[in-house]
Amino acid sequence: MALRMWASSTANALKISSASRTHLSYASSLSRCFSTVLDGLKYATSHEWVKHEGTVATIGISDHAQDHLGEVVFVDLPEPNGQAAKGSSFGAVESVKATSDIYSPISGEIVEVNTKLTETPGLINTSPYEDGWLIKIKPSNPSELDSLLGPKEYTKHCEEEDASH
Repeated sequence: MALRMWASSTANALKISSASRTHLSYASSLSRCFSTVLDGLKYATSHEWVKHEGTVATIGISDHAQDHLGEVVFVDLPEPNGQAAKGSSFGAVESVKATSDIYSPISGEIVEVNTKLTETPGLINTSPYEDGWLIKIKPSNPSELDSLLGPKEYTKHCEEEDASH
């Protein structure tokens, strides 16, 4: 999601840190600068994550992205049974800072949409990898997952991106 990463370190310090999220039991995660990056997920450079299980892939935005967005107040998601195309926008996230498009990291049929986000968009902030997921799709080309970043590569990407701002 082509986010402009402009949040200051002071603003980051005022947000929820990974230390206050200890109720989440991530067996193996990397934590840097208040953002959590999970093993077992793939990441797009536009800050979406993908968890591929069986015939379904769950997509959400990363902890890093939600941290830079700030408080999410509205989420615009597609209807089920539509198509998601790799690199194309399928929705938007509106925060107190900005509205950002959400881009699909892989192509496929949208089989489920997280309707909880209609009433509680802040789940993206409090639980980006669990309750704050966005859509589930049936991948049409699972090999597209190979072009995504692993946790270490994504962490490096975020560090480099933050250093350049």
